[in-house]
This record gives sequence, structure tokens and C-alpha cells, in this order.
Amino acid sequence: MDKTDIALLNILQEDARITVSELSKKLMLSRPSVTERLHRLQEKGIIEGFSARVSPAAFGRNTMLIIQISDLKIPAMQWEKMIVEERDVLECHRVTGHIGYVIKAAVNGMDGLRALVDRLMNYSNYVNTSVILTSPVSYRPIVPTGEE
Repeated sequence: MDKTDIALLNILQEDARITVSELSKKLMLSRPSVTERLHRLQEKGIIEGFSARVSPAAFGRNTMLIIQISDLKIPAMQWEKMIVEERDVLECHRVTGHIGYVIKAAVNGMDGLRALVDRLMNYSNYVNTSVILTSPVSYRPIVPTGEE
């Protein structure tokens, strides 16, 4: 990857809706050259896809949570199939250490929190929930640091 690819990635991570024409102007490249770079970055798996960041609060899910899960009552594969279907869960990560899973969730207030915890307690003997107060870094574009 060269400096132009890095600039391209920065621009796309800030605004994935930018047109190829706008990209070509910002990068001072022809549209075919920009298109070729985009395809190459996708083929290499550097660009995994394009999506919109949506506000959970806009859909009434104004309480963000971090939940730690361990001591499962069911096999891990069965847990993972279940958690994929849990609509309040935004992210779920299997981690090392004494905690088995870390979850990021968005719920509708305390009633939503209680309902989610009640559902999770059916599958785990340890559910530790923290309400997110603020997020100083909620999203950060990823680009090479020069150490890769």
C-alpha cells in the first residue's frame, strides 16, 4: 500500500458514500485509477465492505452497555448461535482471561437492560453489566501506522 491507498482509506472511512468522481478529485487521480485501487483493496480483504453508522438512540435504544459473560450453562457453540439472534447485541467477542465473552449492547432504558440481563442469565452463571456513560472514542478509522 502506498500513500494514495492510505489517503483513499482515510477518505472512505470518513464518508463511504463519496462518489468515485469526488474521490478522483481529492486524490488527483483518474476515475479508472481510483476504481482499480478500490477493487484491489477489496480483493486483498483490506476493504471488507461499506456500511452506514446508525444511531441506536434514534431507534429508542438509548442505553449502551458493556456486558461480561462467563461460566456458561451451555456449550460455547450453542451460546454463539443464540447470541447471534439477540437483537439488542451490537457486538459479541470471545476473549481470553477469566471472562469468556464481552458484549456491546443497546437497549431501551432500564427496562430493556433488565430484560436483556434476564435473558442472558438463562445461559450463564456470571453476567456483569456496565452502562456506558460516554464514549471518548466510539469509532476510529484504521490505516497503516508504518509499522505493518
